[in-house]
Amino acid sequence: MTGRVVPPPTADHVRTLLRAVMDPELGDNIVDLGMAGDIGVGADGVVTIAMKLTIRGCPLRVQIRNDIESRLLTHPGVTKVTIDWGEMTSEERSAVMTRARWNAREQAGDTQVPSNARVLAIASGKGGVGKSSVTVNLACALAARGHVVGVLDADIWGFSVPRMLNMSDRLEAQRIGDGDKPKIIPNERKIGSGVLKVVSTGMLVDDEETALMWRGLMLTKAVEQFLNDVHWGELDYLLIDMPPGTGDVQMGLARMLPRTDLIIVTTPAVSAQKVAIRAADMARRSFLRVAGVIENMSSFTCEHGTSYPLFGEGGGRALANDIGAELLGQIPLEPAVAHGGDVGEPIAISGSSAAAKVFAEIAQHIESTTVSVSELSGCSARDESVVAVSVRGQSR
Repeated sequence: MTGRVVPPPTADHVRTLLRAVMDPELGDNIVDLGMAGDIGVGADGVVTIAMKLTIRGCPLRVQIRNDIESRLLTHPGVTKVTIDWGEMTSEERSAVMTRARWNAREQAGDTQVPSNARVLAIASGKGGVGKSSVTVNLACALAARGHVVGVLDADIWGFSVPRMLNMSDRLEAQRIGDGDKPKIIPNERKIGSGVLKVVSTGMLVDDEETALMWRGLMLTKAVEQFLNDVHWGELDYLLIDMPPGTGDVQMGLARMLPRTDLIIVTTPAVSAQKVAIRAADMARRSFLRVAGVIENMSSFTCEHGTSYPLFGEGGGRALANDIGAELLGQIPLEPAVAHGGDVGEPIAISGSSAAAKVFAEIAQHIESTTVSVSELSGCSARDESVVAVSVRGQSR
C-alpha cells in the first residue's frame, strides 16, 4: 500500500512558515524585515526563495540558510529548498534598520526620562578629543535658547562635567508624590532663559580626585540608576556625556534608552577619524541613529588672522562622509574654550568668539531638526525614515 502523496505548499503558506525564521542580530523575522522576496513552489515540491541580505557577505548567512531549510523541510510536501541570495538596496537597508530600532524602542523598559525629550549621546572613539567640552558647551547653547536641558555625565570614571559647569554640590534624594522610593534630584543652573539639570558621579564623591574603581556591571548599573532613579522632571533635551570607546556603558544605554541619537566627536586628524568610526559602528549594531559629527579643535587662528591646522585637516568631513552622516560643525581651537571649562564658565554661555558662534549654530540646527514623539506616533516603522541609521559600506 502506497502512502498518500502530500501536495506542495502554496507560496503564501511558505511565507507564513518563514515568519518563524528570525534574523538573530536584528531580532525580527525575515519576512517582516523584507529579506524574503519572491517565492516559487514547483509541482515537485522544490521551493525557491529570493533572499536579500543587507550585505552580500553577511556572516549570519549560513545560520539563516540552515534555519530556513529546517523550517520548510518539516512540511511533507517540500522536497528541496533553493535560496537565491541577493543584496538589499540602500533604501531597503535603511528600512530594515529603522524597523529594528523601532522594535528595540518598543521592547525597552520605562525610564524617568520624559518621552518627549530628545536624547543626544555625545560619543567618541577615544579620549582626548574634547567630548566633555562639546557636551557642556552644546548643553549651554541649547539652554541659552530657552530650553530645559538635562546633562548626564555617563563618563563614570572620567567625570569632568561638575567642574566644567562649576556645580560641585552633592546630589540629594527626595520622595516625589506618593512614590515608595526616593528619587535623585538633579542639580540645576540657570542659563539665560533656560535651565540645566545635571547629574554626575562627580556629585556623589567627596572630591574630584576620588578614583572610582568599578567594573563593567557596576558601570551599567550606575547608568541604569541615572535613568530610572533620577527625577528629571520636565526636559526638552537630555545630553549624555559618554565615556570614550564602545564598552559596557554604551551597550547598556542602547538597551535601556534605544531612542538615543549619537553625535560623534572627532578631531581633524585622519587617524582620529579612523578610531571614531568605531562609535558609528557601535551605533549601527545597537540600532541607534547617528545624528551627526562634530569636528573639535579644527584649527587655530592667530591674532593676525592666519589659521594653522595644528591637528591636521579633514577628519570630521571624512568621518561624516564614511558613515553617511551630517557634519554639524567645526569647533576652532581656542584657549578660551579650555579656560571656560577650567573656571566653570563655558564659552557658549556668554562668549562671542568663533567657537561660541559655532556652538550656537549647532544648537540652532539641532533645535530646527528635532521631531517630537507626537509627530511620529502615526508613522509606521517602515515609514519612519527620519530615525533610520545607515553606516555606509558597513551595514549588515
